[in-house]
Amino acid sequence: MKLTVIGYWGAYPEKNEATSCYLLQDENTNILLDCGSGAVAQLQNYIELAEIDAVIITHYHHDHIADLGVLTYSRIVDMNLGKTDRPLHIFAHDKDAEAFQQLSKKPFAEAFAYHAEKNGMPFTIGSLQFTFHPTNHPVPCFAVKAHSQDGSIIAYTGDTAYDESLIPFLKNVDLLITESSFYEGQDAKPFGHMNSKESGILGYKSNVKYLLLSHLPHFGNHQQLITESCKYYSGKISHARGGMVWTSE
Repeated sequence: MKLTVIGYWGAYPEKNEATSCYLLQDENTNILLDCGSGAVAQLQNYIELAEIDAVIITHYHHDHIADLGVLTYSRIVDMNLGKTDRPLHIFAHDKDAEAFQQLSKKPFAEAFAYHAEKNGMPFTIGSLQFTFHPTNHPVPCFAVKAHSQDGSIIAYTGDTAYDESLIPFLKNVDLLITESSFYEGQDAKPFGHMNSKESGILGYKSNVKYLLLSHLPHFGNHQQLITESCKYYSGKISHARGGMVWTSE
C-alpha cells in the first residue's frame, strides 16, 4: 500500500499547493481521501486523472471537497475522449442530504453513501477494505480506515477535536494521518480541531506505528508541531509535505 500526500493545508492552500487530499494506491486500486482546493492540479504530477477509481469524502467543508467538482468534470472529458469507460465513484456520508445528492453526475460520476453511523459495516473498493468512525467536528465528519490485503492498515482522522472514542478505531494502525491544526497551548476544541499535544496523545494512546501530522496551520513553524507532539508520542513522526510518500513494508 502506498500513500502520497497531495495536499495538507487547513482552510486554504498556500501558493502552488493544496488543502486536504491523499492518494492511496494498492495493487491496481487508486483512491483519493478528500479532494480539497488545488488538489486536481497537484494530482496530475503523480497520476492520470482517468486512473482514479474513487474518492472518499470525510465531510463537506470546502477545504476537503473544493476540487471534487472539477475532478468530476475531468472524468466527463476523459470518458468522452475514450480515455476510460469507468465513471468516478464518490463515497460520502448522507447526513447532509442536499450536499450528497449533488455528488452524482450520471453516467460520469456516481455517489454512494457509506452509512457508517448506522452499522459500521466495511465496504471494499478494489483491493482495499474501508471502515469509518464519526469524529467530533461542527458538521458530520468521519474518520477513515483502510485495510490492505497485505495486512497493512492506514487511518485518516479527517477533521476532529480530540476524542477518546477514536482510540479503539485507530489502535495499532501502521500509519495515522492526523489533523494538527494548532500548536500546544492553543485551544483547538471550539473550532473542532486538535493541537499538536492532542495529536501526539492520540497517536500514543492508539499505539500507531507512524504519525503524520497534517491539516497544518498557516502560521508558526511546522517543525514545532513535531517537537510538541514528541513530548507525548515516541514513535516515528513527520509533518506532511506535498509529494511525501509512505509505503507499507
